[in-house]
Order: sequence, then structure tokens, then C-alpha cells
Amino acid sequence: MVEAIMDLKASIRTIVDFPVAGVRFRDISTLLADPEAFRYAVDQFYVRYEIMELDVVAAIDARGFIFASALSYLMGLPLIPIRKPGKLPYAKVSTSYTTEYSTGGLEI
Repeated sequence: MVEAIMDLKASIRTIVDFPVAGVRFRDISTLLADPEAFRYAVDQFYVRYEIMELDVVAAIDARGFIFASALSYLMGLPLIPIRKPGKLPYAKVSTSYTTEYSTGGLEI
């Protein structure tokens, strides 16, 4: 599936001091706009995980959904969305986290 080595870092724009000073935001919209780079990224995930005995592909809101949906399709596995609080209508498990500039939560 993967033919040549591609430098994916070159396909990702870095925005300095966003959303706050000192943070380097990695903007993947430039990678997503490049079909070859996106295909290569998904293929790299596939190569990495195809040898494992996975039952599902789980992905965190929202960037994770982009890559995980393609990967779950290729692997023939269910996709489990991990969402921000208040987005899931049924029974769920919750956790919270802290980053260098915010706090938040996730639910599955």
C-alpha cells in the first residue's frame, strides 16, 4: 500500500502562539487538502496497525474522526467516536484532562 517515503511534517502548517502564546498549533488542513499526503498518512496508520489484533478503531473528536474513519474502513473494523461532553445521548464513561492552555473532557 505504501510506496515511497513522504515527509508528512512538510504537509502540516505550524501556527505559532495559537490559541495562546507559547503554543505551536499543528494545522492539518494543509495535509487534508493534499490527496497524496492524506492517502500516505492513512496508509502509514494501516501499516502500523494491520499486524495487531484490533477489535475497533477509536477516535477523539474531531481530527481523529478524519483519519480513524478511513482506517476503520480499510481494516473492516467498527469506529468508536470519543466525543466532547454533552454530545453523546446515551450511557457513557467520562474523563477530564488538562493541557498547557485549557481543560476539557471526553466521553465514550
